[in-house]
Amino acid sequence: MSHLQNLLLDSLLGTKHVDSAALIKLQERSLSVASPGFSVMPSDVRTLVNGFAKNPLQARREGLYFKEKDYKCVRADDYSLYAKNENTGVIVVKTHLYLLVATYTEGMYPSVCVEATEKLGEYLRKKGN
Repeated sequence: MSHLQNLLLDSLLGTKHVDSAALIKLQERSLSVASPGFSVMPSDVRTLVNGFAKNPLQARREGLYFKEKDYKCVRADDYSLYAKNENTGVIVVKTHLYLLVATYTEGMYPSVCVEATEKLGEYLRKKGN
């Protein structure tokens, strides 16, 4: 298991408020690592990368289509994108090299998922990732 995958498992899934997580390489627009059982299709990668490439206001207006679900975007800026669909959600944090993706499901606290994902994103940015 790679160092990056260990980071995902320990710092995100370890909170018990992150259902799945992945790191997407920004330049290559490809999946780098993911938690076991979490597959991110190329179309989903494009959706997430484009969410940051477009004007954040546009992402907020249009929402996000991820893993065959429509999500309402509740935050979109240069470094973070938060979207929810009923009791589930996706949190995306941009670093220099990656998009850090975390999901939560019903029964999990979205605020814990957000905090853990943002902290890992900040850590990766400080490391130059």
